[in-house]
Amino acid sequence: MSLAVVTSRALNGIHAPEVSVEVHLANGLPSFTLVGLPDTEVKEARDRVRAALLTARFEFPARRITVNLAPADLPKEGGRFDLPIAIGLLAASGQIDGSKLKDYEFVGELSLTGELRAVRGALATTLRAKAGGRTLIMPSANALEAARVPGVTVLGAGSLLEVAAHLAGHTLLKPAQAGEVVATTAPWPDLAEVKGQRQAKRALEVAAAGAHSLLMIGPPGTGKSMLAARFPGLLPPPTEQEALESAAVLSITGNFKPEQWGRRPYRAPHHSASMPALVGGGSDPRPGDISLAHHGVLFLDELPEFDRRSLEALREPLETGHVSISRAARRVDYPARFQLIAAMNPCPCGYHGHYNGRCRCTPDQVARYRGKLSGPLLDRIDMALEVPALKDGELAAPADGENSAAVAERVARARERQLRRQGKPNSGLSPSEIDTHCTPDEAGLSLLRAATQKFNLSARAYHRVLKLARTIADLAGQEAVASAHVAEAIAYRRQMGG
Repeated sequence: MSLAVVTSRALNGIHAPEVSVEVHLANGLPSFTLVGLPDTEVKEARDRVRAALLTARFEFPARRITVNLAPADLPKEGGRFDLPIAIGLLAASGQIDGSKLKDYEFVGELSLTGELRAVRGALATTLRAKAGGRTLIMPSANALEAARVPGVTVLGAGSLLEVAAHLAGHTLLKPAQAGEVVATTAPWPDLAEVKGQRQAKRALEVAAAGAHSLLMIGPPGTGKSMLAARFPGLLPPPTEQEALESAAVLSITGNFKPEQWGRRPYRAPHHSASMPALVGGGSDPRPGDISLAHHGVLFLDELPEFDRRSLEALREPLETGHVSISRAARRVDYPARFQLIAAMNPCPCGYHGHYNGRCRCTPDQVARYRGKLSGPLLDRIDMALEVPALKDGELAAPADGENSAAVAERVARARERQLRRQGKPNSGLSPSEIDTHCTPDEAGLSLLRAATQKFNLSARAYHRVLKLARTIADLAGQEAVASAHVAEAIAYRRQMGG
């Protein structure tokens, strides 16, 4: 047999399209031609595969070798095609039985000694391979990670020899088992450590219950960063599907850690982060922090100090839950359903409105500073509130607030009500679902109409107030949205002027 076809998977964003690795041997002067839009890393596979085969005591065919990675118009990158190319060469040259290859998919990078090295995107690859119904063979370093995906048989191998022995039926590879997740203490600090700031703690509870975005405005040292660091501890644990999706994005960058399975991601980039780092990009587009925070929290401290172009790029992901990165040669989509928690000072010096009167900023300077955040961006943030400076008496008093566990219990009950009612958090409701689930009573409607005129609420802000009011009602355990719930929701929009 001089032709063999091996199934593998490329990596295109969060997707892993199927790739047929076609290996053909022909008579003629020995050569090795690799086609199918491979990048430099893939082209180097010819040298890695040759050395790995010879080291493993296989024969490297001294013939004219042509390897085609189909489809030809799909860019191929990384060392993930080393293993399927090597298996294809062995099958085409008759050194292993190629009749069983149709039942398997292969992914893995080869070392010169024939050992298999881990590849990026093992979880994303396995999620897409599930639909193919084949058994997936990959490096042992990736197998435990990939085994998190239910309904797929994953075989982990340490070397090319182990894969060949399995295909020959001599020593079979054992299916990888993900094992049970050991419950560990959450790494998040406790909300009870924050003194005072009852209104801010209430806002965090509402934001956590409905998956709403939140902007905190206050002087330096008032506890904005402390509150944000404790916010993930208020969130309910992710569902199995959410955990898989967020882990798949982390797997693409090689940052997935098994001990973090089942925890919502928390990203806090510095304000000097570039737009590709925040949103994603590069010549080979990689996910940014907004995608790495998928189904988790993105905390942006000193919000006005971020590059304006970077902040404006958040507008579409906040609305749609995904980001599209387009380059001349390719276009990649990444999920980005994150919960934004942001913090900022009220003015350039930071002390505007402070009780000690330290601020010397002019009204123009304050307006210019706040003007760094555009109206369309603020309109997409659900909640904003002032976090005032604590006075000496409040600082000296012992902490008397609730701990994170007590607040998280109420949040979990409210979130459960939302999932039973509509199958999603309130922040994700569509306009038609808002009409169905969020319509307040007559007094609430009157209050909302008056607030719309007074604060010039946009249509988007109007809907966000209704979703906030629905969340506040859920926290109170009430089916109907009352005027008191609408009033509290409106208060969270006043700091943004609507």
